Amino acid sequence: MTDAPTLLWLRQDLRLADNPALHAAGAGRVLPVFVLDDAAAGRWATGAAARWWLHHSLARLGAALAERGAPLLLLRGDARRVIPALAARTGAAAVHAGRHHAPWARARDAAVAGALQAEGRRLELHEGALLVEPERLRNGQGRPYAIYAPFARAVMALGEPAPPLPAPRRLNGIKPPEAGLKLDELGLLPRRAWAAAFPDFWTPGEAGAQARLRGFLEDAAGDYDRGRDIPGEDGTSRLSPHLHWGELSPRQVWHAAAPHSGPQGGRGTFLREILWREFSHHLLWHRPELPEQPLRRTYASFPYQPDRALLRAWQRGRTGYPIVDAGMRQLWRHGWMHNRVRMIAASLLVKQLLQPWWDGAAWFWDTLVDADLANNSANWQWVAGCGTDATPYFRIFNPVLQGRKFDSGGAYVRAFVPELARLPDRWLHEPWSAPAPVLREAGVVLGRDYPAPAVAPESGRARALAALRGMKAAE
Repeated sequence: MTDAPTLLWLRQDLRLADNPALHAAGAGRVLPVFVLDDAAAGRWATGAAARWWLHHSLARLGAALAERGAPLLLLRGDARRVIPALAARTGAAAVHAGRHHAPWARARDAAVAGALQAEGRRLELHEGALLVEPERLRNGQGRPYAIYAPFARAVMALGEPAPPLPAPRRLNGIKPPEAGLKLDELGLLPRRAWAAAFPDFWTPGEAGAQARLRGFLEDAAGDYDRGRDIPGEDGTSRLSPHLHWGELSPRQVWHAAAPHSGPQGGRGTFLREILWREFSHHLLWHRPELPEQPLRRTYASFPYQPDRALLRAWQRGRTGYPIVDAGMRQLWRHGWMHNRVRMIAASLLVKQLLQPWWDGAAWFWDTLVDADLANNSANWQWVAGCGTDATPYFRIFNPVLQGRKFDSGGAYVRAFVPELARLPDRWLHEPWSAPAPVLREAGVVLGRDYPAPAVAPESGRARALAALRGMKAAE
């Protein structure tokens, strides 16, 4: 089978440049294939917003592969059967794919590898989604890192990552044994029009990823250590969905940013955020229970008070806290929320409203274009205080103070909560405290135009701390 073709099984590595699996498979005759396999992922099947992104990313990748002589085959089904069957029909000796670190994907890949091996074929998994694969890093006691700071130092001590691989100019594609599906037949686009504004905010695909990276490094990276906290400015990279779908590799990001980075300043801060992404994926690899169970076991008995009405108010941006509601409405409109506001909104839900962190994580999973199992799970556990490297539970974000500090001019709230737009800055982040004449002048009737706070400002922190004391008393 020395002249046999190979399959390139694309998953979350939807790019041509710096794609080790493509580099290996493209050395000979190759058939690129993408399999939509929702069943294997179970409850972690791609959420609605991310499916919108996937549709457009596949469209652009398919066009790029066709231009180079190897059209993309689209299939749907159980990859444990689809991939071995396709390899048999094409006579492929090997299947090349990028490593996928989610627990369900690891189980699926093991099953595919076994089925291929039984027929004298092989599955070759390639590194490319992370700077450092999880097995490589251990602390001084030989255990996986559980704290971010020493983890980041260990990664930095490894030196520069390998340089990115170039994109192939041509590929020797083979004719697929079946027609496959048309992209629309995968049913990835939402049936409702709620994603109508996404194209104004995003450009999925490898070219869009490269353009976004260049624009960020030129315009915002130098001030990133300040700008990343100001939701009313375009001060963040917005690279997260491109990284999640593998339209851009972390090596490409690192090498593009590193020449301009020192230990301090915006670009250095940005690279440390890339390492936080790495840390989240390392946690998921070593602690596969991360999406569903608190890593600090004592929090399994935390006395949450599930309330569907409160959860719904939070989801729809009707909590009565303007900075939180602005974030939740931005999420619904753009499929994305500014990271500072994600922390504020998550803290309100879990601590002041005492709703389970996994309910918030599930909503983010369905509505974020950058929904990533490692990042989403680790960040929610960080806010909830139950992760291995988490903010203490008693550190509770005050949404009024956070709004005043990071949206002092009100640009963010006014953009997404227009019913409060005419309020003066002094009252914008706590409209319930505004004098009646000010509310009348702004055209705001609390309870009609904008809700009262879902939990009284003075009682939210007390509720959270009382719950924490109750958990500790029950230990």
